[in-house]
Order: sequence, then C-alpha cells, then structure tokens
Amino acid sequence: MSVRQIIKGQILSALTDAKFPINTPELLLNAFPQGANTTCKAGDLEVTAGQAGNLLNANDFPFKSAEDVAETIVSRAGLSDE
Repeated sequence: MSVRQIIKGQILSALTDAKFPINTPELLLNAFPQGANTTCKAGDLEVTAGQAGNLLNANDFPFKSAEDVAETIVSRAGLSDE
C-alpha cells in the first residue's frame, strides 16, 4: 500500500463521525477526533490535521464528504500512489 493510500485511509477513518458539509477550516479541525493534533502516519511521514490544514484554502470549502477532504489533502501534499 502506498503512502498516499495509507494517509488517505487514515483521514477517512478519522472523519467517520464528521457531519458534512463542513463549511470552515475551524469546523474541519474540530471534526477530527483529537482536533488539530490528530496525527496520520505512514513510514517516516507523520502529519497532524493542523499541518494538513495548511494545504487548504478558503475556496476548498464547503467540503461535502470525508473523501473530498482526504483527496484534496493527499493531492496537495503531492503524495503519489507509488
């Protein structure tokens, strides 16, 4: 499994109970189980929700699903399927 797939899966899992749509960065961070401190790890890569949030901009909102959030973050982070 690639780093992209692992991180994406962890984001999807972390947002299982989130209520969508999510309209603001603050609401998105609050949707993660440990807020900005929620951590995703794959190999040597470790990133918090707060750090991942820096990859987003106001035009990304509202998010309609956990899939939208996860795909946007892994794409902006430049994670590949290799």
